[in-house]
Amino acid sequence: MTPAQMITFEGIEGCGKSVQARLLSKELTSRSIPHVLTREPGGTKFGKSLRKILLSNDKIERDPIAELLLYLADRCQHLNQIVVPALERGEWVISDRYHDATLAYQGYARKLGLKQIDSLSKNLSIRTPDVTIFIDIEVELGLKRARLRNTDQGEDYLGRFEAEKTSFHRAVREGYQALMERDPARFVRVNGSGTKLEIFSQIVDSLQKLDVLEKTTS
Repeated sequence: MTPAQMITFEGIEGCGKSVQARLLSKELTSRSIPHVLTREPGGTKFGKSLRKILLSNDKIERDPIAELLLYLADRCQHLNQIVVPALERGEWVISDRYHDATLAYQGYARKLGLKQIDSLSKNLSIRTPDVTIFIDIEVELGLKRARLRNTDQGEDYLGRFEAEKTSFHRAVREGYQALMERDPARFVRVNGSGTKLEIFSQIVDSLQKLDVLEKTTS
């Protein structure tokens, strides 16, 4: 039996990672695999408060270092309260965003670089996921989806990153691609331009090839 896994979903705004994380949660439930579905920022009560600060499109300037430290504060709380206890109980953890988002958004797009973030993450004992699923999509399509989603859900006020210039999101995507090259054994890239079921089929196939999920006989 596969040991408890920490699987993270990453990608630019509007790539569909939240939908895919929920679909994987349903798949694990159907296989009777105990797990926790969570997210960053906002996987804890403390994190929900930080999420509003970090994502609110309130036109208030955030210094990149201050933004970085808030994300790390959310991550420390998330790890200590949700992630580590679940794994110690033998439950899988499925997280909608995690540390690679910080590396891509703050490290690459905000131009803070990886050296500083890597040093902080080492000092804070930030756990490395077992598998990271990178849903890759063209920036223009992702932003269109993300902005429509926010409007449909009445969450335009949480669109601070969606309001960034296209060049920012291109840097985020390039950052993810560079991170995938830095740790190819952990990353799984899937094409995010298809339907949600087509994308999910890629994810399941990839996890089966990695022997994380067993193939079904149905």
